[in-house]
Amino acid sequence: MNSCQIRPSLATDIPTITAIYGHWVTHGLASFELDPPEEAEMARRRLAVIDAGFPYLVAEAPEGILGYAYASAYRARPAYRFTVENSVYVAPGTGQRGIGLALMEEVIAHCAAAGFRQMVAVIGDSGNAASIALHRRAGFAPAGLIKAAGWKHGRWVDSVLMQRSLGSGAESPPEK
Repeated sequence: MNSCQIRPSLATDIPTITAIYGHWVTHGLASFELDPPEEAEMARRRLAVIDAGFPYLVAEAPEGILGYAYASAYRARPAYRFTVENSVYVAPGTGQRGIGLALMEEVIAHCAAAGFRQMVAVIGDSGNAASIALHRRAGFAPAGLIKAAGWKHGRWVDSVLMQRSLGSGAESPPEK
């Protein structure tokens, strides 16, 4: 993977994180946002994730930040408290280098160590073969498809749901 280091994100990473995400909002279907958020909004979102006790990581190489990933609450209601949702984005042109998988594996490790039991991926676009393959490599299995869940770039876009267990998953009650 061209000597990337996975580390916790810093406030100083926000300009690059904003640029990476902005590219995919503007040119892709992974996010259902229509307009790229400004740096201040991305900084607010990052702090909300960190303040809630979830990991927010970056992949750093000699040429700079090449991607980022984080986990967050899957849903707000208390019964969902052992389930997290992941997000991972890599810089344009850096695919197929293992960056996404390295980020994903570290997010999974952090969440498992924190006692979470399930991780859900909500992938924009059923044609997003790269993200679906990444999640399969990270141990996710298909969990469902919501057809035509969003309208973006002049077409209906599906949401692909994938899931993987963390720790002992559903084999035992949670310890919290």
